[in-house]
Amino acid sequence: MAAPVTIVWFRDDLRLSDHPALSAAVAQGGPVVPVFILDDRADRAWARGGASRWWLHHSLTSLANRLAEKGARLILRRGDPSAVMPALVAETGAERIHWTRGYSAAARALDEAVRDAVTGLGEGGGDNAGGVTCKRYAGRLIFEPEEITTGSGTPYKVFTPFWRACTAKLGGVSTVEAPASILAPTSWPESEALDDWALLPRNLDWSDGFTPLWSPGEDGAQSRLQSFLDGPVKNYGTARDKPAIDGTSRLSPHLHFGEISPRQVLLATRHADAASGGDGEKFLAEIGWREFSHHLLFHWPKIPDAPFRPEYAAFPWQDDAEALRRWQHGQTGYPIVDAGMRQLYQTGWMHNRVRMIVASFLIKHLRIDWVEGEKWFWDCLVDADLASNSAGWQWVAGSGTDASPYFRIFNPMSQGEKFDPEGAYVRRFVPELAKLPKSAIHAPWTADSRVLKDAGVTLGETYPKPMVDHAEARKKALEGYEVVKAANG
Repeated sequence: MAAPVTIVWFRDDLRLSDHPALSAAVAQGGPVVPVFILDDRADRAWARGGASRWWLHHSLTSLANRLAEKGARLILRRGDPSAVMPALVAETGAERIHWTRGYSAAARALDEAVRDAVTGLGEGGGDNAGGVTCKRYAGRLIFEPEEITTGSGTPYKVFTPFWRACTAKLGGVSTVEAPASILAPTSWPESEALDDWALLPRNLDWSDGFTPLWSPGEDGAQSRLQSFLDGPVKNYGTARDKPAIDGTSRLSPHLHFGEISPRQVLLATRHADAASGGDGEKFLAEIGWREFSHHLLFHWPKIPDAPFRPEYAAFPWQDDAEALRRWQHGQTGYPIVDAGMRQLYQTGWMHNRVRMIVASFLIKHLRIDWVEGEKWFWDCLVDADLASNSAGWQWVAGSGTDASPYFRIFNPMSQGEKFDPEGAYVRRFVPELAKLPKSAIHAPWTADSRVLKDAGVTLGETYPKPMVDHAEARKKALEGYEVVKAANG
């Protein structure tokens, strides 16, 4: 009797190594049908943004090639997974479906919808009913949200004790190798063509800047990790705050799409630290922040759309479409802010230190709801991740669980001077200011007319004047937070 077919449903776990769902399917001995379903329904909340779709196209290409090397094919289907999966079961005769679990409310609901659709409603429930076994696996995090709790069994709301609890368990972390081969079914189901999905931007000029910088896929992820461990990690504690240099890992999109697992990153980093020393533990704390963000999303699923601290809903936000547009396109008149926003649009990524600066500017200088910034990042970032994105914006807004104090309002000039002291980052992304001396690069309106003329800068023409006054904007932001305090007694 032939072994039953297992469908492995790939989601944001586009790799073969350290993939528990795939490894378990292969270990069972029967044929395996790898499947990816593009769920781009118009009414789906937080559907993939433009930059993420670009990355997905290339990552799926890489995954298909990797599977082919193992004797398998990647089957592509489009639609509601709870409708697509029963059809695939019928076509393949599959008796088992394996997949990596999700943590958002939508992902968890979809898990249940797919299980119900393929097992048959009213036929017993659980993970095994109606002749089809559904098995969900860990794989996106180091620890599952249920594993890390306080002494009283509740989820952590503060990062430091959360990560301390995690680090106490890191010694037991292990990974699994990619399967040597994957048994093919007697016949393959039909697959849609990736090009027909039109994931690549219609405006090719927008994504032109992505290709030289990024290598989506599992091989690209492993190469990026090794490059980081061979160099930048050794000075990560100081280099990570300098946007002009390559001092960070840039693993975030690879981690989001699951082209590498955080467990692989953890073990490789600790091995590199043991061999040559460095700032690996500081870097791993950033992996810990990613972990913490996903735990928050799991336990408080509304954080992408509403403040974790509900009292912050009373903040008097400004509805200013023109101000939002200028921020989005790097035309605020504050060079470090504009450099960050242009880096985002041109490369699909922004340095983390600058992310905090531009977010603070939108929220506290322009007093525009942080959700608007979250949406723009979601569309423009190749590493757009619902957990990390929402937690980061709430941190800056002061409305999150472990947030920056509401009264911390970044001064764009001093932030630029501190973290881009030579102005190299600004000159790269705001080239119209490139000839300014470093004494004026972060506040060109303070330069005298001769300096501006020599640099070819005409404020209000070649580069905008500041759209708001920092001191006045800070004052109004603090007044807004007083409204929050008054509204909540």
